[in-house]
Amino acid sequence: METLEQIKSRLEAAIPGAKLTIVANHSPCAQHSLLVDAEHGLAVAKFIRDDPQLRLDYASNVTGVDWPDTVVKTAIKKQVEVNGVTKEIEETIESLRSGYLEAVYHLYSMELKHGPLILRLHTKYRTDQNHLPSLTPVWRGAELQEREAYDLFGIIFDGHPDLRRILMWDEFEDFPMRKDYVEPDDYDYEPTPHDEVLERVKARQGAEAKV
Repeated sequence: METLEQIKSRLEAAIPGAKLTIVANHSPCAQHSLLVDAEHGLAVAKFIRDDPQLRLDYASNVTGVDWPDTVVKTAIKKQVEVNGVTKEIEETIESLRSGYLEAVYHLYSMELKHGPLILRLHTKYRTDQNHLPSLTPVWRGAELQEREAYDLFGIIFDGHPDLRRILMWDEFEDFPMRKDYVEPDDYDYEPTPHDEVLERVKARQGAEAKV
């Protein structure tokens, strides 16, 4: 398969306006990935599926990632004058990076026997403007996995044929894989409390009975 740099260059030439970034992976596997802007996500997906040199026709895995708000520290060097002497000092500036949700697709070619290519898409924010284009129209196998990312992370996949919860029950109102998820003490609304959940419910009910 072509290098990620070659694929990125061909995509930029084929899809004007597409914003593509190579995301480095510094772990031993060194599986670098390609970040594409949400606006051009569907066009990029169709290109890499249909391109004769790539034919990435199989999405083996689709998952979500939660990136909360983060304080970013940047060190800058500046020249200052102290008692007539110019010195160089280092100053740290802090800025807030808004959090976002991410969908990650691992793609292979069954026809050409190569891969993976890892494709990433970011939402604008975590709590609102959390939409991404569904890639199920391109890779049919992404349907249930996009539903899982919707259910657990709250990513809304526009154009998905059947976007509804798949693991949690319909009345559940939160997203349990987000990093700021707080587990409730009251599980009475769970259809079938069991194990540790059931013990907590019984303990709370016992405490309320004594009041």
